[in-house]
Amino acid sequence: MKIPKRLGWISGGVLLALLIWFTFSTYGAGRPIGASTGIAYMGAWFFGLTDTPYFKKITESGSWEVIFLIGVLLGGAFTSLFITKTFKIRAIPPLWKKHKNSSVASRLFWSFIGGFMVVFGARLAGGCTSGHFLSGASQTAISGLIFGGVAIVVLILTGRLFYKNL
Repeated sequence: MKIPKRLGWISGGVLLALLIWFTFSTYGAGRPIGASTGIAYMGAWFFGLTDTPYFKKITESGSWEVIFLIGVLLGGAFTSLFITKTFKIRAIPPLWKKHKNSSVASRLFWSFIGGFMVVFGARLAGGCTSGHFLSGASQTAISGLIFGGVAIVVLILTGRLFYKNL
């Protein structure tokens, strides 16, 4: 199934709206979309920190978000394999090779650092981009809209600094 380019963003928006509606509804999770609590939940579970007050506080939302993240992974894999047919396994993406280097170790190091900073910042802020921006903005929360604007500006600046030639 090939979606025309001019309809790509429209269909993506409609599907995202349906996902947000479903997760908020009683048919879905009955809660907003989020992901970072699932990472904290898995980390606490993996390292045997399940008897802490924080783990007890995040158990309900964290366990649901783990299921959500598994669904995101499977949905992305399904889409790239069967719909867009763009699935590729590569240690170094073309843009990284063009603007940085060909070192797998460098790519893994910077991916870890970036991922750590994102999850640390998300937990520090009490939620991730999906929680603050997607769920917050869909409820027209001022904090969600401000977060979305700041996130877009920071993404552009970081991309410009990291990939100097773009």
